[in-house]
Amino acid sequence: MQAGFDVAIRAANESCVMIRALGMAMALAAALATALAAAAPAGAAPVLVVLGDSLAAGYGLAPGEAFPERLAASLAARGIAATIVNAGVSGDTTAGGLERLDWSVPPEATAAIVELGGNDALRGLDPAATRANLDAILVRLKGRGVAVLLAGMLAPPNLGGDYAQAFNAIYPQLAAQHAIALYPFFLDGVAARPQLNQPDGIHPTARGVEEIVRRILPAVEALLAKAGG
Repeated sequence: MQAGFDVAIRAANESCVMIRALGMAMALAAALATALAAAAPAGAAPVLVVLGDSLAAGYGLAPGEAFPERLAASLAARGIAATIVNAGVSGDTTAGGLERLDWSVPPEATAAIVELGGNDALRGLDPAATRANLDAILVRLKGRGVAVLLAGMLAPPNLGGDYAQAFNAIYPQLAAQHAIALYPFFLDGVAARPQLNQPDGIHPTARGVEEIVRRILPAVEALLAKAGG
């Protein structure tokens, strides 16, 4: 009796997880469709998709404060025409990003920022698996002619030196292997600075996002120039 009850509870929990995931997928798909529809009249403007996790999705931030939205505002202030699509999903790993790649980065995309791997490190997942997932993502994006900027992550120090050495090497190695642009650390200038992070010490505040945008902007401008060329 108890065993059957436990199985039923586990099944119910799994169903809830699937429902939440489906809901997030539908919401993201709707957001992508809206953004691309709005971009249609512009025609020539590049479409840049930010494929990421909660750091892209804007966890804990007010509407309009997430990285893709602030990046779009900074580009517009510089007179750079581009449609920026937020394809961030909170809690996503590199495996999740690979699984949803085809509908998260639609055919209209001409450029992508790949910001994934932070959750892999936080969970202590095998760096070899993280590397394989990112490699597959990059292969598929390049095969579609999408210009890519790979945003690197660093392993938390509490996972030990061996893990950090294996994980941190993934991003520069893959960037060199695929001959794509690398932004070495997405949270550069923000990580470990309490005044720029939310109470969890992981996710940036609105001020933190602005600092990320300020630092990564030159790399994004170069990416868009490549995508437009």
